Amino acid sequence: MSDANELEQLASRAVATALAAGAGDAEAATQDSVGREIRVFDGEVESLTEAGERGLGVRVWMDGRAGYAYGTDLSEAGIEAVASGAVEAARVSDPDEFAGAPEPADGALREIAGLHDPELASWDSERKVNMAKAIERAARNADEGVSAIETTVYVDEESRAALASSRGIESAFEATFAYAFIQAIAGEGDAKETGLGFGLGRSPGALEPEAIGREAAERATRLLGSSKPESRTCPVVLDPTVAASFAGFVGGVLCADAVQRGRSPFAGWLGDQIASAALTLADDGRDPEGMASAPVDAEGLARGRTTLIDSGTLAAYLHDSYTARREGDGTRSTANAARSGYRSPPAVSTSNLVVAPGELDLEGLLAEAGDGLYISDVAGLHSGVNPVSGQFSVGASGLAISGGELGEPAREFTIASDLVSMLSAVRAAGRDARWVPFGGSVKTPPLLVGEMAIGGR
Repeated sequence: MSDANELEQLASRAVATALAAGAGDAEAATQDSVGREIRVFDGEVESLTEAGERGLGVRVWMDGRAGYAYGTDLSEAGIEAVASGAVEAARVSDPDEFAGAPEPADGALREIAGLHDPELASWDSERKVNMAKAIERAARNADEGVSAIETTVYVDEESRAALASSRGIESAFEATFAYAFIQAIAGEGDAKETGLGFGLGRSPGALEPEAIGREAAERATRLLGSSKPESRTCPVVLDPTVAASFAGFVGGVLCADAVQRGRSPFAGWLGDQIASAALTLADDGRDPEGMASAPVDAEGLARGRTTLIDSGTLAAYLHDSYTARREGDGTRSTANAARSGYRSPPAVSTSNLVVAPGELDLEGLLAEAGDGLYISDVAGLHSGVNPVSGQFSVGASGLAISGGELGEPAREFTIASDLVSMLSAVRAAGRDARWVPFGGSVKTPPLLVGEMAIGGR
């Protein structure tokens, strides 16, 4: 892999080449990453893949027009071809009054300790395979009710990225991450239930195979004997994985591009109460434990922490340079530009979403709920929520809450509401938060929602 300094030099060279080709302003981003995925089934390796990406993306601006091009040839000729391609793309693009190069922010960039764990390089494939197998064994051995394993997956990635622009922005950083998950199956025939276990960290050494496997077994077996609950309106406690799904969706519709396109139920609500005082949600691009953390965003601007919902009040939208310029009135980027890779230009996105914890543990939340449902899983949330109205109705499973304690398992029911009503009904956030890596990077405790419509029998 290229080191970060080499990538930064390549980016600077691409900027100079684009300016020489006629660009008024230019920005170049380079990336070199390698990722691995191991799938284990029934004690054997089902697949082992390793894939790398190394490339360059160049964005230019000229006369109110923007152009983008990318390539994988980082030789002098390759860089010249990409830079020239971006200039030609700008020449034929439509004028856009909001197009322009990002301006550098004040202050020096601050590194984030621990983003890159060199331990990852010391783990060979055999050792990672053995970890995945250990996770599967742990799930099978945790409870005799586990009848099968649907899938066991280990993933890691090491990446380096750099950016340079004609406005004087320069940055480079490196990061690693690793996570594993397993889906255990309990029961037989039509009475099968599944349970998820997962763990994540900067290297495989941070993962705990026994804990991951045991969690999957416990979540699957506790749903055995499920029945459909009665239709009613009642309190619900959202498991952290479910709360993370909702938080991720809320973060997405608080991105300024969704707001400006009328694709957010929170458009025009800035400064208003959109949730209960028990809910605070922030986007934190610098949390050392967050998988999406980086010193800078995809435009090279220093990342920070943006409070989106402050004790129930809508405090901010997330911006990149383009949406900030479009918003006007002195709006600045919140350093929330992101790329899906060097093949695409940056766009506004969340980094790490963090729900502030409260004072109650899970037992305290259940006691506050009294009688209701503990929601441990939802299906199809992102396709089941209307991004304009915020209304949703999705399938769910979990456990009954009776007398403030977990009771019988429940399945094949729906939960329905709208985002504003649900956020307003949040009565408490739990004390114990965890990172959830699915569909984004979210850290959240369980949440007690005082009222939710349940569709059952």
